[in-house]
Amino acid sequence: MKIVCFGDSVTRGISFFRGRLRIQRQNYPYFLQERLDGEGRDIQVVNKGVWNDTSTHLLQRLKADVLDLDPDLVLIEIGGNDCNFRWDEVAASPHDVHEPIVPLREYLENVTRLVKEIDGRGTLPVLLTLLPLDPVRYYRHLVRFYGDKLGHWIGLCGGIEHWHGMYNRFLRRLISDLNISWIDLRNRFKRKGDLQELLSDDGVHPLPTGYRAMAECILEGLIELGLAKPARG
Repeated sequence: MKIVCFGDSVTRGISFFRGRLRIQRQNYPYFLQERLDGEGRDIQVVNKGVWNDTSTHLLQRLKADVLDLDPDLVLIEIGGNDCNFRWDEVAASPHDVHEPIVPLREYLENVTRLVKEIDGRGTLPVLLTLLPLDPVRYYRHLVRFYGDKLGHWIGLCGGIEHWHGMYNRFLRRLISDLNISWIDLRNRFKRKGDLQELLSDDGVHPLPTGYRAMAECILEGLIELGLAKPARG
């Protein structure tokens, strides 16, 4: 059995420490492989996460990174960059209107295309909801790079979580409309503990402990879907 983990930097395995980016070998696909190895089956977990990717980028590399590998299952984690902004432009013009990098409608259309193309090849797509973020640390992280002029614009939008939460809500609605398999990563992850202990300095990307918790969340979801076995003992 082959599982492709398809997504952005949260799938790739990125953390931030003291303002510096680090690539984690112990990412969620790593921990998922470690746990699935204990099932006694021949299961291969392939990491196809790319830093800064949006749903548009996933469509562009779908054939090479997913379809050509002929997997049995694809875990799709995407949306955090789609609903993000070009913060340098926001900082330069904090009184102007700014659109997310991938507008909501386009994001939902892209996810629909991803799911249908994967399913059309006889492969099971499983959508993951957006990983939660720590809004305070994320805001501080942005201010370090772009200054506090962002605060005015973010406040008028309803807070740092506004777009992130909205994209997740509409993703949940799309999942219901398409009637496809999914795992509620967002709420499962929140139940794993304090986000300050699970997410790195930017309030977005997990620490190694967070990647382990993320793998546990996904494994729990796979077990509920009948796609993995409960741990022995």
